[in-house]
Amino acid sequence: MLIAGSHKAPAQSQPSGPYKTVAITRPAPVSDPAFEAMRKQLGEIAQRKDRRALPALVVGNGFFWERKNGNRADKRKSGADNLAVALGLDNKGGVGWEILFSYTDDPTASASPDHKGAICTPAEPSYDAQAFEELLKATQSDESEWSYPVAAGTEVRAMPTANAPVVDKLGFAFVHVSPDNKPTPASYLRVITPSGKAGYVLADAIAPASNDQLCYVKDGGAWKIGGYVGGGEPD
Repeated sequence: MLIAGSHKAPAQSQPSGPYKTVAITRPAPVSDPAFEAMRKQLGEIAQRKDRRALPALVVGNGFFWERKNGNRADKRKSGADNLAVALGLDNKGGVGWEILFSYTDDPTASASPDHKGAICTPAEPSYDAQAFEELLKATQSDESEWSYPVAAGTEVRAMPTANAPVVDKLGFAFVHVSPDNKPTPASYLRVITPSGKAGYVLADAIAPASNDQLCYVKDGGAWKIGGYVGGGEPD
């Protein structure tokens, strides 16, 4: 599942040729009926853009908002108000509510490395971190240039159209996102496959290596939103 607005234009370094395959393991869904019920309720709130109902599903205290320059949560504000700022929920014409809803469509979550007891969605895939670091060095690229398919066998087409010839298929491994100068429909992304073939995939068929995350914690025995990683205006 692709989080809305998660594919940011990568800071391109140089065109990629064939590169070493770094496999990823897709995370498993959270197996907890209470978590599933909370996600459903949150999704309904997001669809209604119900600002008044949101605080019931967000921690009142201890909300964290992690960005590159540290925790940006305002301790003077409630968790719901901090979340609203992070996602821009109160911005007229913004897509904050759509982004919030998209998180509820993802059943996966992984443990936060910085906040004990918190789990964050979308879950990060498992992979060999050293091998990925070596891949970045070998291709002189940045993490923002890499994504991975959300399903095995994702088709890479010669042109950004549904009926274009298939030039390659993606397995569960990182793939280089490499936009070119030609106009491309927003629904497609240009990629270079590990075999060095250039082509196009549907934007919602791959997920970025680094992504904003919505985090949940147990609060009073119930699952609630406990924090956010990313979001806000550019630093």
